[in-house]
Amino acid sequence: MHVIRWSPMITLLAALIFLGAAALLVSAAAALRAWLRFRRTRRELQGRLLDEVASVTGRIGELERNLGSLERRAGSLPVRVAELQQSLATLRLLSGTLSISLRQLQRALSPSGLKLGLSGYLATLSRGRRTG
Repeated sequence: MHVIRWSPMITLLAALIFLGAAALLVSAAAALRAWLRFRRTRRELQGRLLDEVASVTGRIGELERNLGSLERRAGSLPVRVAELQQSLATLRLLSGTLSISLRQLQRALSPSGLKLGLSGYLATLSRGRRTG
C-alpha cells in the first residue's frame, strides 16, 4: 500500500483548487444576477412596446373614423372634389397599411413572436457559419 505524504506542494495545490472553486461560485452568482436583470428589463421593455403599439393602433382607428367623416364632407364640396377624393383614398390606403404593419408588430413583440424571431435569427446565424 502506497501512502501519500502531505507536503507543501499538495497544500498549495489544494489552496489553488479551493480558490478556483470560490471564484467559480462568485462568477456563477454574478452571471445569475445579470441574467435575472436581463429578463426583468426585457419584460419591461416588451410591455412598454406593446403599450405603445396598442396606443398607436387606437390612434389609427381614430384616424380611420375621421377619414370617413372627411370623405363624406368631400362628397359635398364642389371645389377640387376629384383631387381631394384621390388624396383621401391614398391616405386611407396608407393608414390601412400602417394598421396591418402595427398588427404584425404586435404579433412579433408577443412572447411567442419573440421566441420565433430569435430562433429564426439563430438558425440564420448557424447556416451562415456552416457555409462561411
